Amino acid sequence: MSFSSRITRLPTAFDKDRGDDTLALVPQFSGDLARLIHGAAGCSPYLKSLIEKEGAWLPQGVDDPEAALETLFDALRDTAPDQLASALRMGKRRVALLTALADLAGVWSLEQVTGALTDYADLASDLALKAAIGNEIRRKKLPGQTEADIATAGGMVSLAMGKMGARELNYSSDIDLICLFDETRFDPADFHDARASFVRATRRMAAMLNDLTGEGYVFRTDLRLRPDPAVTPVCLAMEAAERYYESLGRTWERAAYIKARPSAGDLEAGARFLRSLTPFVWRKHLDFVAIQDAHDMRLRIREHKGLGGGIQLAGHNMKLGRGGIREIEFFTQTRQLIAGGRDPDLRDNRTVPALGRLAEKGWVPADVAERLACHYRAHREVEHRIQMVNDAQTHDLPKSPEGLQRIACLMGRDLDEMTGDIRRRLTEVHELTEGFFAPDAGRAAPAHGLDSEIIGRWRTYPAFRSERAVKIFDRLKPELLERLSGTAHPHQALMALDGFLAGLPAGVQLFSLFDANPQLVDLLVDIVGTAPALARHLSRNSGVFDAVIGGAFFDAWPGAEALGPELAAKLDQEGDDYEGRLDAARRWAKEWHFRIGVHHLRGLISAEEAGQQYADLASACLAALWPVVAGKFAEKHGPCPGRGAMVLGMGSLGAGRLNATSDLDLIVIYDADGVDFSEGRRPLASRAYYARLTQALVTALSAPMAQGRLYEVDMRLRPSGTQGPVATSVASFRDYQRTQAWTWEHLALTRARPVAGEGALMAEIEAFRQALLARPSDAAAMRRDVTEMRARIAAAKAPHSIWDAKIGAGRLQDIELTAQAAALMAGSPGRSVAAGLAAGVAIGWLDAADCAALQQDYGLFWKVQVASKLLSEQEMSPEAIGAGGAAFLLRETGEATLDALAASLERAAARAEGLIEASLARDVKQDGTHV
Repeated sequence: MSFSSRITRLPTAFDKDRGDDTLALVPQFSGDLARLIHGAAGCSPYLKSLIEKEGAWLPQGVDDPEAALETLFDALRDTAPDQLASALRMGKRRVALLTALADLAGVWSLEQVTGALTDYADLASDLALKAAIGNEIRRKKLPGQTEADIATAGGMVSLAMGKMGARELNYSSDIDLICLFDETRFDPADFHDARASFVRATRRMAAMLNDLTGEGYVFRTDLRLRPDPAVTPVCLAMEAAERYYESLGRTWERAAYIKARPSAGDLEAGARFLRSLTPFVWRKHLDFVAIQDAHDMRLRIREHKGLGGGIQLAGHNMKLGRGGIREIEFFTQTRQLIAGGRDPDLRDNRTVPALGRLAEKGWVPADVAERLACHYRAHREVEHRIQMVNDAQTHDLPKSPEGLQRIACLMGRDLDEMTGDIRRRLTEVHELTEGFFAPDAGRAAPAHGLDSEIIGRWRTYPAFRSERAVKIFDRLKPELLERLSGTAHPHQALMALDGFLAGLPAGVQLFSLFDANPQLVDLLVDIVGTAPALARHLSRNSGVFDAVIGGAFFDAWPGAEALGPELAAKLDQEGDDYEGRLDAARRWAKEWHFRIGVHHLRGLISAEEAGQQYADLASACLAALWPVVAGKFAEKHGPCPGRGAMVLGMGSLGAGRLNATSDLDLIVIYDADGVDFSEGRRPLASRAYYARLTQALVTALSAPMAQGRLYEVDMRLRPSGTQGPVATSVASFRDYQRTQAWTWEHLALTRARPVAGEGALMAEIEAFRQALLARPSDAAAMRRDVTEMRARIAAAKAPHSIWDAKIGAGRLQDIELTAQAAALMAGSPGRSVAAGLAAGVAIGWLDAADCAALQQDYGLFWKVQVASKLLSEQEMSPEAIGAGGAAFLLRETGEATLDALAASLERAAARAEGLIEASLARDVKQDGTHV
């Protein structure tokens, strides 16, 4: 399709005579093309001068603008180095002219316009850099480099920053470059000579682009975005730059690197450097501190540039002024900084696509993103027209009516309609973004009636050490205290909040999070008013609040099948950093653990569902971590000898029913398959190999790290208990279970479940478990053994009160033991209490009524157990859980008062104890063989 057939709009000449004079230079143009030339030259002295200089080339350019640019670029690539400076200036004139005409006529979109300008900046900087590096190499000034290294600029790269990095250059943009070199390509002894050579090359490149000659300039080039530009050379070693950002980098530099990309020289080295900065730019936690930093930057820019105050169109800065382009960019980049560390999909260096991604992920309302994108495009169009007039690096609207009329003519619009539209857009951008950066902090503090002495001591806590933290919290405090005063027991809630604040090591990040997300204040009040133990956990792990606003926090539970691959993918993102992987697992698990607790606390799931979800989470952690641990161990000692190993979950984990503080009962079983030693740098005998691998797994789960522990691990259920090896061979496991195991060990096996490791071995152990349980058992002997076990348990540990839901006759442990005995006598493979009790009914040991009663009593005690572990780290008591916890517990159990609940627990325990003792005195049909 020809250029003229694609024209959708035309400028009108502000100076008709100037348009007539210019049109005479290109008499071959007619129709809309002629009107385009007439209008462009009649509005812009700059475009008129370009047409005068490049009029002979222009017909070729407008015939097929995309092909014309490709031809131009190819010719420049073939230009000799000594002719390059002149050729690049000629190229800039042609690109600027063709792009302006395609823009004014609506032939190209905004992205095509800015993309063409950016493509030329990339090409020009790349050619200038390689010409300068080639000169250094030919003069033998760059140690060890030859002509073949010119293609990669000897290891030097320029990073495009700002609008160039985002492929969003405007007509008179300068280009912001950070120049770096890969010091690993040089011997340490040659470092200083290499750096001096790269500094010279950088200066020559900048001069070729920047110097104003009789033919003009290519691009104004700014090298000041590099680290500490006042004292550092114009080209830095990558290692030095990385060290700077890790130790001294500031939020504005993080924001700048959102748009960074390698644009010239050694692009591969540049990409490696940017990957190394990922932890600096993209924080693992949701980073709401960035909001305040961005707001402070906005205010400093306004103050420095004198751009504060209302919107007055005459002289208004379309980039930095109120409601301008920078407002939209800051809004977008700040949201990216907040969440981009956790969601790589948000790491787009282009403004409009980034807004779209933020909307897709729920970080920006879709209508807000759409309106801001529309305003951004419109603002950029106005900015382009301002700069087209005289090729001036300005963003200010003209101050005179004549100047504004010239801009309206370039846009082909009525002046009043244009100014009204600009004012409306500026106002709406300001309204949409200002509330995000500077929410109203002027609300009057309500009369909350809370203890002022407690509130007064908060300033002494570590979280309030910085003025910034105090400033942010002061904005939060009125609403926070108001909501506390509205709880059922304000003083207890205040005391819990006090404990939460006292435990915080720092406050800026979390207070910023609350400031930007008021719904989290509701959640905090709910937690501190109900579950002090969870509040204390939050004070030490406040990053788990990220999960609440990080996406689908209130979606349905995904299940262990989905959780395992999700965690595995998270661990893969850490690369080869083993400790990083372990911390990532802890961070991920804490977020899901927190989610389960909040869902339970708010009545979104039952105690039964919570138990299953806690077990799913633990299973997913084991499944994802086992190959990581085994892989790390194999680096030193070689792959697993033989068939490998598997992890058998025992106890509550095996039964798929954990609470908030459960540890994990595990057995590791391996099959060396006749292989005596591993094959690695440091071979180990197979038995020692699997023993040490098991210890590595326990350490990976239980070692205190930056993110705390993952789980406590108990391996006492392995064959021979603490006297046996920590890892058991499959042959030893089978033999022990068949010939040596005590009754209690077979009872424990009724709940065993393979959770991680080699799939074939997991299936084999499960098949063996089921076959072993299916063997006929001596029911009378088993009943005697269980009776003795109950007596030993009772003698060893008595319940502390009726609120001890686990220990004691007729309570959780006692009913679980009965269900296991029933499953073992019946040969049932089911792991749950319900399955075990049902198996007892099937063999006639229990009747249906007894089974239903035991299940009902078990359910009541389970509700109390799961709730108590969520509410408090202390022994369960009304005093330990407070009024909020009591309300939660009563809601869970359906009782009206704690006294009524205590009475129900007494009755349940007595009934269950009687049923269990009666069953242990009862014979089983066919002497224990199941029917």
